[in-house]
Amino acid sequence: MKDGSNQLQRTIFSYRTHKNGNVVIYWNALQSAILRGRSAEKFLVKVECAQEQEAQLLMAKVTGDFKRGNERYDSPKSHYNK
Repeated sequence: MKDGSNQLQRTIFSYRTHKNGNVVIYWNALQSAILRGRSAEKFLVKVECAQEQEAQLLMAKVTGDFKRGNERYDSPKSHYNK
């Protein structure tokens, strides 16, 4: 996997596994996605074997909102910086 924009060099995604098997993915400490059932299981298998940057890219792809390349991470007016 490759991060063409190099935005994922820093750790911006994290995840938490709950007792019921759900996986919650966070972007800058904000809840971004919830995985349940088989998708949560598949995600955990992949992310546990991945290196840090690969894990960041995997979480970005799972959320779905970070694959278009039009995210404004560094814009002063961006709501992502808050």
